[in-house]
Amino acid sequence: LVLRGLLTQEDIDEIHRIGDLWLLHKDADRMASTLAHKSAEAAIQARRRERAERKAQKKAEAAKKKAARDAAVAERRATDLFFLGEGVSSQLHDRRTEVERLEALGLPILATPADVAAHLGVEVPRLRFLAFHQEAAQTTHYVQFEVPKRSGGTRTLAAPKPGIAAAQERILETILAKLPLDEAAHGFVTGRSTVTNARPHQGRDLVINLDLKDFFPSVTFPRVRGLFRSFGYSPAVATILALLCTESPRRELSYDGRSYQVAVGARALPQGACTSPAISNLVARKLDRRLRGLAAKHGLAYTRYADDLTFSADADKRGELGMTLARLRHVIEDEGFALNPKKVRVQRKGGRQTVTGIVVNEPTKLGLPREEVRRLRAILHAAKTTGLQAQNRAGHPDFRAHLAGKIAYLAMIDPARARTLREALAACTG
Repeated sequence: LVLRGLLTQEDIDEIHRIGDLWLLHKDADRMASTLAHKSAEAAIQARRRERAERKAQKKAEAAKKKAARDAAVAERRATDLFFLGEGVSSQLHDRRTEVERLEALGLPILATPADVAAHLGVEVPRLRFLAFHQEAAQTTHYVQFEVPKRSGGTRTLAAPKPGIAAAQERILETILAKLPLDEAAHGFVTGRSTVTNARPHQGRDLVINLDLKDFFPSVTFPRVRGLFRSFGYSPAVATILALLCTESPRRELSYDGRSYQVAVGARALPQGACTSPAISNLVARKLDRRLRGLAAKHGLAYTRYADDLTFSADADKRGELGMTLARLRHVIEDEGFALNPKKVRVQRKGGRQTVTGIVVNEPTKLGLPREEVRRLRAILHAAKTTGLQAQNRAGHPDFRAHLAGKIAYLAMIDPARARTLREALAACTG
């Protein structure tokens, strides 16, 4: 390169000088590079460890929070109720209670689900089980079965199982039985009966019998909840009490090899629960007041035995009968009930007049239909020769007790005739 004139001697000397410097410092550079690489690697590892520690800490904190949440949920589930099924739970958060009203009525102060559970003598989880609404369930709290109606067809009865029955008995005893009813109500009322229901209609020229259609099914869950709210209970407590006292009509269906009880209607008073008669009477208090007032205005007497309404009047009211019936129907429908058009009976003085199975034609005495008394007398007469059990054609488990009950009922109406039949029963053997 020098001979060709491309480099000078000075250039060559400079190249050698730089080469000598590189040879002198190459190991130091390699070391610095190595140290820098190791330092960077250590920094990366430290950052990774820091990230892992942060992640573990966050995971531990999340687990701790989840455990706290789970514990809080478990405690809340053990002590409170916020959901009892679709369509019925919207008011469970509202615990506002009218304490003064409850005290004035002499009712137990219950403001929360825990209060209800304690009052019923169960734990909150057990209360949830009893009150929970399911559209489809493999098991329910009732045994449903059909019984024949006198008028034809069948009626569905729902007999409560022991758990729900115990809760209902407690509600009946401590709440429902303490509340006053209208004087017109005679069915399922202590001290009143079919006899007291019939007496106001003795010796009247006109006796009108009406029947409320689907009486218990028309008293639905919202109406029952509203009833408990009217006593002063919080929406939450009223919801729980209403769920304990109502049930949906159900039909058994099979799916995927399993049998389910599926709701086929709205929750309402079950025919078979001990609370249903009392609740229906309380729900009908306003109906009774309005009908009694309207009846008095038109010169009629009025009584109600469950779903049987009876009005009676003297002969001078015959001309107003059509208008009066229309007004009665309007009040009944306005109160959320409906008349059964097939069971409207107008009984006049010339024929036999009955009220809840009792003859009321005579102004001074009540009576049973003659055929019933004759049937009793015939059974007892035949039993003198055949023995009592031979006359038990219906297969009553305790036929003597069955007949004694019928005679006791007759004694409420006609004591003299009942005395004779009681003596005849005592003389029977078997």
